[in-house]
Amino acid sequence: MQKMLSAAVRHTARSVRTCSSYVNQARYVFDLKENDDTCRQALKSGSFYLFHNLSPLIRKSENTFYTPAVSGPDLLQVLGSCGKDKLSLEDSVLLGCSESCVAEFALDLGSLEKSAIEQELSGKFTEIRNAIAKINGKMDAENASARSLLQWHDSHQYCSKSGKPTTKNVSGSKRVCHVNGLIYYPQMSPVVITLVSCKNRCLLAHQENFPAGMYTALAGYCEIGETLEETIRREIAEEVGLVVDTVRYSGSQHWPFPGSSLMLACQATVKDDKLDINRAEIEDARWFTLEEVTEALQMKTLPSKLPDGTLPVWVPPKFAIAHHLIQEWVQEQKALNGS
Repeated sequence: MQKMLSAAVRHTARSVRTCSSYVNQARYVFDLKENDDTCRQALKSGSFYLFHNLSPLIRKSENTFYTPAVSGPDLLQVLGSCGKDKLSLEDSVLLGCSESCVAEFALDLGSLEKSAIEQELSGKFTEIRNAIAKINGKMDAENASARSLLQWHDSHQYCSKSGKPTTKNVSGSKRVCHVNGLIYYPQMSPVVITLVSCKNRCLLAHQENFPAGMYTALAGYCEIGETLEETIRREIAEEVGLVVDTVRYSGSQHWPFPGSSLMLACQATVKDDKLDINRAEIEDARWFTLEEVTEALQMKTLPSKLPDGTLPVWVPPKFAIAHHLIQEWVQEQKALNGS
């Protein structure tokens, strides 16, 4: 009995311990992913970001919108009044932990009646792009990761080899087919997004499925066997008929639309600016001066038509890495010009 009590005390201490460093946080999350019992215990005191068919819950406080983190006990009360028999805390997926090592999860309540949950939680489930627009144009990591993980689990419920159902572990870090032992891990697709420049101009493109007037950097999925640089050279040759001279890595971003992508942002230069646009890939591409790009950055998302009936050029909003890639080029051009 004494051994059992000691083990229980150690287990509880491990689940509520405080973290003194990023290393401790990372190792605690690793423990949650690998140990079902530890994760199951953490669910009781964890915090939850809630979704309904991949739309996050947002609340309004005065004039500010935010995504609330609901505590485990509060969530259990909601499930009890709205359909506990249909969902449990173990249907959630692990996102990470706070600085004080409170485990953070995401749970999709799509099987429950939406209006009843919204009333219980004093919030609204909002399509994620609209939610981002309301939350000061920011896409926090929790919402992006949560949406991608929830979507991945929904689309990987069956084994691709046996056709039998897969089972997720408590944290949701993997799914297992118990017929053949295959393990499936959540994945992201690597995508390069590249701002091409030639001397003092940069290239922006418009695709048919873009909102009217929006131009952005060129982007494309990495193919199997390619390096980052090879993907960039191929994509730019395919889409606009240019030969890349230099490539410079700029940054990266997880992108949850439409599935889950890792956006790898780069700056590239070309020596020849003659375009040969592949209309099967993009609708239009143009060279823009520093003044034109600066003006486009100042435009609001979905701007109104100008007095002459035309729509001004605008670029992706600030939460997209494309915006920062374009902004980076502008700052570098200004530095070269001494302004």
